[in-house]
Amino acid sequence: MKSIKDVNFSGKRVLLRVDFNVPMGDHHNVTDDTRIRESLPTINKLLNDGAAIVMMAHFGRPKGNGFDADFSLLPVAQYLETVLQRPVHFTQSLLGDGRAENMAANLKPGELMLLENIRFYPGETTGDMAFAEQLSKLGDCYVLDAFGTAHREHASTATVAKFFPNDKYFGFLMESEVANLETLMKNPQRPFTAIIGGSKVSSKIGILENLIDKVDNMIIIGGMRYTFTKALGGHIGSSICEDDKLDLARDLMRKMAVHGVNYYIPTDSMIADRFSNDANTSIVASDDVPDGWESVDIGPDSCKAIRNILRGSNTILWNGPAGVFEIPRFAEGTRQIARYVAGTCMLGTFAAIGGGDSVAAVKQMGLADQMSYVSTGGGAMLEYLEGKVLPGIAAIQED
Repeated sequence: MKSIKDVNFSGKRVLLRVDFNVPMGDHHNVTDDTRIRESLPTINKLLNDGAAIVMMAHFGRPKGNGFDADFSLLPVAQYLETVLQRPVHFTQSLLGDGRAENMAANLKPGELMLLENIRFYPGETTGDMAFAEQLSKLGDCYVLDAFGTAHREHASTATVAKFFPNDKYFGFLMESEVANLETLMKNPQRPFTAIIGGSKVSSKIGILENLIDKVDNMIIIGGMRYTFTKALGGHIGSSICEDDKLDLARDLMRKMAVHGVNYYIPTDSMIADRFSNDANTSIVASDDVPDGWESVDIGPDSCKAIRNILRGSNTILWNGPAGVFEIPRFAEGTRQIARYVAGTCMLGTFAAIGGGDSVAAVKQMGLADQMSYVSTGGGAMLEYLEGKVLPGIAAIQED
């Protein structure tokens, strides 16, 4: 792996792609600095080596038609100064008028700058070769440390690496993500259990199919489980279901059986008469939901069954909540799974957590640091789990 670990960047100007797409408040204040702090080990290593750093990042989804104050990275640059306790050079001028280029050229060893939002340029999201070449002239070497964008074939994540055939590397965050995903998918300690949730089977088809010949246990949770329950002949009331995916669900279960995968679909559910924290609720069998009621979480018997499966697992992948996690009263199943997974980690199990709600659950409960690996890139991790080649990773690994 082309890591920065064993490279001395003294006297080099490093072009560094980071993921600073952080949550912002109404007053353009950073409300969650997790992604910024995850980049610090790489930034500090480069600075301690005596490198000058030109950082590239995006924020939000601007239209790519030039500067837009609502998507400026100025608040991030200011926040980063407080975290690093050193100046972060920044200009809202875009490449082309010479200001950003001159700022980069005049950086001294141990100094760093942040370019304005890289998605202000139309060539970024199209992976434009000419724009990537323009970016490449800002540095002597290239370091990718933005796993959250590694599934995008963008100019700053993949195309620019072509201009550094012998000087392109993974930062520490990228190195950790790639190593953990390879452990998970290529060399798991068995038994290997996957917990896959989400509202729709259609959004997780690729993951389910790619995992069938890799896992020993498959736990299907979230709203998608009701497509499987109905496919088995159950009555699901008003629970979410993709009726056009019933045959697919049956085919997936057949494939799992052929491969000897022990698949588990929750047998009891919390149901509610409306999506509200003060709704009327009840616990019923998952295949006997009354008309007019909808499943919003897994029930206590299912929690116990999942706990028993996890206790016997040496590798766990968890992607997707058990229920309507956004509503506190419907989040107990997700909270229980988080506690179970953390408990297995204490006993030596390798557990990987990915996906917005799963990551949010372990963070809210203060359990993130007890997990073996919490991915920083939802979309990138999903595509990796589907067996897809991530352009950002391939760009660094190829000779």
